[in-house]
Amino acid sequence: MDLQQLRCFVAVADELHFGRAAQRLEMLPAALGRFVRLLEESLGVDLFVRTTRSVALTVVGADLVEQARRIVADADALAVRARVQSRMTATTLRIGAIDSAGAGLLPMLLQDFRTTHPDIAVQIVEDKTIRLLPRLLSGRLDLAFVRPPDHRDAALHFEPLLHETAVVAMPTDHRLATAPSVAVADLADALLIVPDRRSRPHSHDLTIKLFAEAGITAHISQAADEKQTIVNLVAAGLGLAIVPRWTSSIGVQSVAFVPVLSASGAPIRRLPLAAAYPRDVRDPVRGMMLETLHRNLERYAASA
Repeated sequence: MDLQQLRCFVAVADELHFGRAAQRLEMLPAALGRFVRLLEESLGVDLFVRTTRSVALTVVGADLVEQARRIVADADALAVRARVQSRMTATTLRIGAIDSAGAGLLPMLLQDFRTTHPDIAVQIVEDKTIRLLPRLLSGRLDLAFVRPPDHRDAALHFEPLLHETAVVAMPTDHRLATAPSVAVADLADALLIVPDRRSRPHSHDLTIKLFAEAGITAHISQAADEKQTIVNLVAAGLGLAIVPRWTSSIGVQSVAFVPVLSASGAPIRRLPLAAAYPRDVRDPVRGMMLETLHRNLERYAASA
C-alpha cells in the first residue's frame, strides 16, 4: 500500500467513475485501475463493486475511505508546508489561469504587480480548471485563477473574485455583427459552437441554460475544447459561440464580439472566476500577489 494507491482510491470513491477519477488525477484510466487493484490486493478486500454501468463502494470501502482521505490530505499538507518553508525567500511565483483569465485578468494584474514587486518573477501556466487544480495540490502551482468546481477539494481555498460577461462571437459579415447588443432570441436559428462539457462545464452549461430560459432549442453544430479553436471555427463560418468577454482579446480579425443581454436587458454575468490556493498554508509571495489583486479588483471586474 502506498500514497498513490490511496489517492486513486479516494478519487474513485469521490467520482464513482474510473474515467472521471483518472481525468481528475491526470492519469490513464487503466493506470488508475491498476493502482486500485494493487491496493485491494494488499488489503485483501474489495473496495468497489464494479459493473458495466456503475461503480459503488463496498461496505469495507465505505468504512475505509474517510481514513484514506485523511491520510492523503495529511500527506499533501506536509508536502505543501515543506515547499512553503523553502519559499520564504523565493523570488518566483507560479500562477495557473484558465484561458479567459489569461487573456483578460493576468495582463492587468501582472502590470500592477510589477510596479511594486519588480524583483519577483512570475511563471504562468494556462490550462483548464480540471488540470490546474491537481497542480495546486501537488505544489507545482502556488495560485490559480479558475472556475470554482461543484465538488471542491478540502485542501484548497476558493476565493470568489468576479463574474465574466457573456458575449457572442460571430463572423464580421454576420447580419448582427454591427449590432450594439443581441438577445438570446435573436440567436434562435443560429448554429452554435460550444465547449466540451467534460472540461468546461460552466461555459457549456451557460449556453444551454440561456437558450432553455428563453424557451429556445439550442442548435449545437460543433463542440471544441479550446477557446482559440472555438473562435477560429466561428471565423470559418461554422457557427456562433457564447464566450467570456475577455476572449475577445484573442483578436481574430474576422470575428466580432457582441454583448448578449438577458430578458431584462441586462448584461449576462454568470461565469464565475475564483482564486484558488492551498488552504491554511502561508506563502508570503502569493500574499503579495493577492494584495495587489484585492486592491485593484473593482477595476479588473469592470472590464470582465
